[in-house]
Amino acid sequence: MWANAPRVEMPSLFDSDIEEKYASRADRIVTETNREKLRNFADALRRPGYMDTRPFYQRRNRWDARRQSQLIESILINIPIPPLFVYETEPDRYEVMDGQQRITAIRSFYSNELVLKGLQRWPELNGRTYSKLPDTIKAGIDRRSISWVTVLNESSRDEEEAFQLKQLVFERLNTGGVKLSAQEIRNALYASPFNELLLDLSREKLHREAWGLPNFEKVEEEETPDYLLKDRLYSEMGDVEVILRYFALRHVQQYRGGMRSFLDSYMYRARRFERNELTALGEYYLSTLALASEIFEDKLFRPFDPKTNTWKKVKQKAFSDAILVALTEFREQKNRLLINRDQILKLVIEAFVNDQDKGILTGRGNTKSDVEARIELLRNIFISCV
Repeated sequence: MWANAPRVEMPSLFDSDIEEKYASRADRIVTETNREKLRNFADALRRPGYMDTRPFYQRRNRWDARRQSQLIESILINIPIPPLFVYETEPDRYEVMDGQQRITAIRSFYSNELVLKGLQRWPELNGRTYSKLPDTIKAGIDRRSISWVTVLNESSRDEEEAFQLKQLVFERLNTGGVKLSAQEIRNALYASPFNELLLDLSREKLHREAWGLPNFEKVEEEETPDYLLKDRLYSEMGDVEVILRYFALRHVQQYRGGMRSFLDSYMYRARRFERNELTALGEYYLSTLALASEIFEDKLFRPFDPKTNTWKKVKQKAFSDAILVALTEFREQKNRLLINRDQILKLVIEAFVNDQDKGILTGRGNTKSDVEARIELLRNIFISCV
């Protein structure tokens, strides 16, 4: 997967070349603007293949019913709504880049799934669905319009550039409202069987227990429960990112450009994985996590604090990286490691004591040498116990 590096174009230093590039319309996005009555837009969303929200549909809902209701109230009192941004995949076929939460709210409202709540200007409408609104109120909402900006597909030369373009537009737009995490952006832009694997693994009981999350419930596929929205690890897809970190850092020798850039690069390349490769990756992760859970038990991913002589309550991503990546190669020595579990914990405590000033284990640094040092430190501990 690392054979071909992503295309990087070196900038020219000559003004004549810069002017020629501008004149040729290179690196210039081609857009058009559309506007439609809200009811017509909601009906159009039901057409198969019209507007693909799939990259975002798998992103966890960040708007609860109260916030969705406030959008509907804003529409009712004619507060301007920011335009949606979509990417044209082919004529009259679109992929949403920005605006999934607004689309979800509109879809839920017109399908009578949204029960209005928390309205400030129109509290009389709280507790009602669209079908139960007075006719004049429904007509007032239906006549409002929604607009969207379409990035036309001629803005990019090939599939790779299209991915880069969507990422650029998506990140530049993501400056207001609920700011998305890096993993939410990856989940939106790099839809693939590999991304589906990450989501499937994040729902596994073993993974949920390891990161202190409740067991997966089917309702999460439609709407995120309030108790999970309050969990930052879950709401920002940090529980998915830790799995990606495990897969990517098994190739730590390819690490460059910082953690975020490295994970982005891995996600892009991982789109090419075949089904049998994905199955193997899933087995690697679950078997390694199972072994780590048996060794560390309630101390899993919790750093040791030499100052208080206790294990910290908050689990740490950098520490989990080191444990899982290092432990992968010792899965066949499971019995020996479990026999020497107490020795492993003792050596980990000693490692944290010796690391107080360096901060290698605590994730103070994220350079390639820092990440390699963390993994190597845990690898040496496991080597000494098999």
